[in-house]
Amino acid sequence: MPLRLTGRLARRRGPVGDHCPIDRTLQVVGSRSAFLLLREAFYGSTRFDDLVRLTGFTEAVAAKRLRELVDHGLLERRPYQVPGQRTRQEYVLTERGHDLFPVLLALGEWSRRHSPEKGGPTPVHDGCDAEVRVVLQCDAGHRIVEDELVLTT
Repeated sequence: MPLRLTGRLARRRGPVGDHCPIDRTLQVVGSRSAFLLLREAFYGSTRFDDLVRLTGFTEAVAAKRLRELVDHGLLERRPYQVPGQRTRQEYVLTERGHDLFPVLLALGEWSRRHSPEKGGPTPVHDGCDAEVRVVLQCDAGHRIVEDELVLTT
């Protein structure tokens, strides 16, 4: 059963564009390179050379996408210096970037369940070793399923 739409969403006759939060999010992180660079940032990589090596992107692609992620406030550049070398920049997740963590977990969860190459790293809770899952839950603590969701404007 589909989601129930109310307000302007129920009356839409064409693309909603920038009024859609999904569209706005994809304008920022809607590329494979953006998500994989963010993945590596969540894994703890901060240095440009490591990000290039671990994603397999060219330096040009990584530099362009990192600049965009910084411009959108998902990463910030911080100077660091190895003794005897010039000052360089590292890329660190911001609070805004950290807020994308459930999205990356959900993408991984979907892939482990549905892609032809099932498997891959599984997130587990360090305290009890139980698998971590992304769930839909309202602020009152109720878990919800798709047909219980109403989108309002």
